[in-house]
Amino acid sequence: MTDIQNSGVDPVALETACKLVADARRITVLTGAGISTDSGIPDFRGPKGLWTLNPDAERAATLRHYLDDHELRKRSWQNRIKWIGGDPQPNVGHRALFELEKRNVLVALITQNVDELHQRAGHDPSKVLEVHGTLHRTCCWSCKDRRPMAQALARVVAGDSDPRCELCDGILKSDTILFGQPLDQDVMARALEASTNCEVFIAVGSSLSVFPAANTLPRAKNSGAKIIIVNGQPTEMDHYADVVVNGEISQVLPQICNVVKSRP
Repeated sequence: MTDIQNSGVDPVALETACKLVADARRITVLTGAGISTDSGIPDFRGPKGLWTLNPDAERAATLRHYLDDHELRKRSWQNRIKWIGGDPQPNVGHRALFELEKRNVLVALITQNVDELHQRAGHDPSKVLEVHGTLHRTCCWSCKDRRPMAQALARVVAGDSDPRCELCDGILKSDTILFGQPLDQDVMARALEASTNCEVFIAVGSSLSVFPAANTLPRAKNSGAKIIIVNGQPTEMDHYADVVVNGEISQVLPQICNVVKSRP
């Protein structure tokens, strides 16, 4: 662990996290934006976060602003073209978590992310609970028709700066959960169930400040699970954790996940 020792990561905390994961038969994971930063996707609230540097991006993530502001929607469509056109790929952190599934210890992967990089890393989609939806589909706000995002982006490239629903002419948005929009209650119920049905709960790359997704961690704690928080900086729920590992996620997460013992 020479690189880890030179990185400022607490080696005792790392070793404790490794042992907890190695000994667990049922692990539930919650991921936030921090796991995808090494894939070129900025987080939201960090020092260089998307909302920190660009308040307009936070407005676009608020339902009432998005529905009421035509110009904001036009800018949002252009940003989607840039984001998806960049073709972000899973990084070593995503692939490390897939090791848990390959070893048959993963109960579920709850994610606040909308990038589908966990599925691209190999996860069975049924294991991935996208509590904030996905950027890779559109949804009509009026009739709820859902289609692949690529169809709407092709219309934008062709000159339609704010494409409307082809069925009812309603406002199109990405099939993500914006502030002011209710979550999918079925997905959230499954996430809470997964948090009560694990021996170890790992929160990775999340500020743990966005609810109700963040409620999964205290739910797991109250159900007797050991809590591991892996993040680049302290979170609002560090006091719940049995161990906190602060460091580069792509550096420490492979070590934590790769020591999991194979199960019969």
